[in-house]
Amino acid sequence: MKIIDLATWPRRKHFEVYSAFDYPHFNLCANVDITAFYPFIKAHSLAFNTCVVYVLARVANLLPEFRYRVRDGQVVEHAVVHPSPTVMADNDLFSFSTIPYAPSATEFLARAAQVIAQRQANPTLEDEPGQDNLLFMTSIPWVSFTNMNHPIHMHPADSVPRLAWGKFFMDGTQRKLPLSVQVHHGLMDGLHVGRYYQQVQALLDAPDFLLD
Repeated sequence: MKIIDLATWPRRKHFEVYSAFDYPHFNLCANVDITAFYPFIKAHSLAFNTCVVYVLARVANLLPEFRYRVRDGQVVEHAVVHPSPTVMADNDLFSFSTIPYAPSATEFLARAAQVIAQRQANPTLEDEPGQDNLLFMTSIPWVSFTNMNHPIHMHPADSVPRLAWGKFFMDGTQRKLPLSVQVHHGLMDGLHVGRYYQQVQALLDAPDFLLD
C-alpha cells in the first residue's frame, strides 16, 4: 500500500470537490455479454458466480482507480484488492466472505470453493475493522435489474467499490448479464468505470484464461 501525494495528484481538485458531497458515490448499470462465457463455464463444469467474482476482481486489480481508497482524509493505493462476495446460507440469509485474490484463475477458484463452503457452514456478518482492500460483491440471480444502489457508511463515506450482477437473459441470440458498478466519485469518473466495463467484456469474450 502507498499513500498518494495529494499535492501532485492530478485528481486532487476532483477528490476535494466530491469528498465534500453528502453522497459522493455514483453508480452505473449496464448489460455485459456472456454469450461466449456462459457455455464455456458449463462445458468445463465451473461455478458461474465464482467465475464472475474472479473476472470482476481480476479487472479491478488491473486498474489503479479500483485500488484507491480514502482513509482519514488521505488517498491510499493498495497493491492488491480482494473480492468480498455475499454467500447464501440457510434460512434465506446470507453471509459475508473474503476470498484472497490470486492472479491464477485455477488457484483463485480453488480458494473460493473453500471459503464459500466454510461460510455456508459458519455464516457471519463480521468484517475486519478498518479493512478496505476489498471489493464488495453480490449476486441477485432472481432479477434482471436495470438499476442498483448499495448501502454505505457516510461518516466518513465508505470508498470500497460495490459490484452486483443479476439474472442473465436472452437478447436475440446474445446472452446478457446486468452488472452494476458503484464507486466513490472522488477516486474515479465515468471514464474509469467505462474502462472497467470494457476490460470485463474483453475477458468474457475470451474465457480460456479460466483454465490458467
